[in-house]
Amino acid sequence: MIRLERRASPAPWAAGAVPVVAILAGLAAGAGLFALAGVSPLAAYAGLLSDPFGSVFGWSETTVKAIPLILTGLAVLLPARMRLWNIGAEGQLQCGAIAATWVALWTPLGRTAGAVPALLVAGMAAGAVWCLVPAALRAWLAVNETITTLLMNYIAVLLVSFLIYGSWKDPQSLGFPLSPPFPAASRLWVLLPGTRVHAGLLLALAASAAVWLILARTRWGFEIRVIGDNPQAARYAGISLARNIVLTMGLAGALAGLAGAGEASAIAGRLQQGLSPGYGYTGIIVAWLARLNPLGAVLVAFLLGALFLGGDGLQISLGLPIAVVNMLQGLVFFCVLGGEALAGYRLVLGRGRVAAPGPALQEPP
Repeated sequence: MIRLERRASPAPWAAGAVPVVAILAGLAAGAGLFALAGVSPLAAYAGLLSDPFGSVFGWSETTVKAIPLILTGLAVLLPARMRLWNIGAEGQLQCGAIAATWVALWTPLGRTAGAVPALLVAGMAAGAVWCLVPAALRAWLAVNETITTLLMNYIAVLLVSFLIYGSWKDPQSLGFPLSPPFPAASRLWVLLPGTRVHAGLLLALAASAAVWLILARTRWGFEIRVIGDNPQAARYAGISLARNIVLTMGLAGALAGLAGAGEASAIAGRLQQGLSPGYGYTGIIVAWLARLNPLGAVLVAFLLGALFLGGDGLQISLGLPIAVVNMLQGLVFFCVLGGEALAGYRLVLGRGRVAAPGPALQEPP
């Protein structure tokens, strides 16, 4: 007989070995997917590696995709340290893009030297406001933030469609739903000439370091950790749960909004559908694969960015649908989460020992 038995504490080797074994298991399962699709797994994995890392173009495009993933990953992991589940980074990203577009196209600032800082601040403000709605509902009405943040994603995406099909539609777009292009002054600066790597990389790295400092070195970060570990103890210690919910969710929304402003300004140069291929949802995977570590989120975001780019290459070179790559990503995530859960258990062979019966209960007099 084989059974699972909970460990008193995780094995010392589990922290390093479990993620590696889980990722390898996910890749092995992915090999079966490629085989079912009629493609050699070795050829598929070779393409996944060579496209992102085999050239300067591959490295630069991997970095471009990693920038919004870092920011949306931070937008998920910061509230998660307080046991709040921000599933709305995708909608907050879209709101950031809308606000950046408004500054670039419909205000006098859009053609001035201060256009880029202004649109980035506007994007952060819009993302924060969008996230403060579910934060307020959770803080004062105890409404589940998982549902509200998720539903608000759909509202934000539809709001983008409403604008680019309506009053913000470019009359010169030949009928395509696009906003007018941003003025040159509103385009985020390119860091590496000849590539699309932009200044958002510096902002994302700075944001990751700032979140780490907040969580590890500040009183506010201590309060966040205490609330996440034991809300009742935090309340007894005089820590305001409502205030921390609002502040944490507001900062999370601002980070996702910054990602949207950067994508609109640096990559698309306008507001359009498909601005994000699901960066906000993938940020959830970034946060959990990084174990809610802000610095680890940078590495995970680059790896997932490479997976996205490699998946795009597989569609061209091997004729695979992007759904196969998305399934591979899901398998890896599933295996990592399963490995984390099983790390606290061990396999026991045999029937095990039966506990000796205790003293019989006696009725009170």
